[in-house]
Amino acid sequence: MDLNVNNSLTLFIEYLQIEKNYSQYTIEHYHHDIREFFMFMSEQTIETLNEVKYFDVRIYLTRLYNEKFARRTVARKISCLRSFFKFLVREGLVAENPFALASIPKAEKKLPEFFYEEEMQALFNACETETLLGQRNKALLELLYATGMRVSECSQIRMKDLDMYLSTVLVHGKGNKQRYIPFGSFAHDALEHYIHNSRKSLMSKRDSPNEYLFLNFRGGQLTARGIRLILNKMIEQSALTGKIHPHMLRHTFATHLLGNGADMRTVQELLGHAFLSSTQIYTHVTNEYLRKTYMTHHPRA
Repeated sequence: MDLNVNNSLTLFIEYLQIEKNYSQYTIEHYHHDIREFFMFMSEQTIETLNEVKYFDVRIYLTRLYNEKFARRTVARKISCLRSFFKFLVREGLVAENPFALASIPKAEKKLPEFFYEEEMQALFNACETETLLGQRNKALLELLYATGMRVSECSQIRMKDLDMYLSTVLVHGKGNKQRYIPFGSFAHDALEHYIHNSRKSLMSKRDSPNEYLFLNFRGGQLTARGIRLILNKMIEQSALTGKIHPHMLRHTFATHLLGNGADMRTVQELLGHAFLSSTQIYTHVTNEYLRKTYMTHHPRA
């Protein structure tokens, strides 16, 4: 395959990192999906990106459907490749975008999963706070539930972003947008305990100081991947069944706020959503929750 193909990918990844300020997690998905398409090009003996035509895109789409990928996954892959070729057109590296006319399949309308309040309590009860890492994990869980921030945002919090006096945290979101989020007394107490006990001890394990709020067992920055592993471990130790994914805490945060009377604009600001339509899905969740509660508890339901 032509060397310029790989060079183009390198340029695109740099664009995502510098201009778009995408998280490493998102960039890894882009990189994987584009490399996958490069393999398809090799199989089809397509040497250069300029040779890719709409007919090739149709063949690629057919392959994805034959391999039984979910509609949401196919939509992500097509969107990724459309953005890639749009960038190449902008840079004058290809003449046209063959993915411009490719239709993205509509994703199934799936309500976001969330924890009920008693399930959240089971998670908190499963946190052991006798160890250094246990204290950190309790503070991590409390802050994620208290703020609804993304895991990628949580892993980037520095000590200077935290205002313990006002109980607020400065979050650096997508597109380098910043927002302040308040947190309650439970998160405040857990953070105080972690910072003055566990974090101080973890920090002593390295020679140079670390500015990040959450540290790993070596005293380095706790990554987004590390947070996901911690959350999965927590649910294994709790009475809950199934797998936890970090976004469930974000969904739970929004659902519980709306369910207890918060207005949608406020929840939108707290979540860092650019569009209100992204927040509106949680109204469907709360309506479903109300319906189930009614059907369970009303004597004549």
